[in-house]
Amino acid sequence: MCNQTVGLIQAELERQGMVTASVSLLRFVTEIVRPPRALAVPFAHGQPLGRAGDAATQHRVLAALLHLIEHAPGPGPVLADLGA
Repeated sequence: MCNQTVGLIQAELERQGMVTASVSLLRFVTEIVRPPRALAVPFAHGQPLGRAGDAATQHRVLAALLHLIEHAPGPGPVLADLGA
């Protein structure tokens, strides 16, 4: 799914009372759409959790996303950055 579509769906789910967070491969699009909570990651398209087989990075992404859900004020917009 594209970052824009996910952000718009997130906003509607938040309006309905559901807490959401997304992983963004395109930070500039996410900054425009302004979803409630998003985690920008520095990975290639098709690899939002990192390279296949890289369990450590995948766990790091999921932990960061769960931390964002738990600690970010919301609904946002909140954009965190996993970094490289």
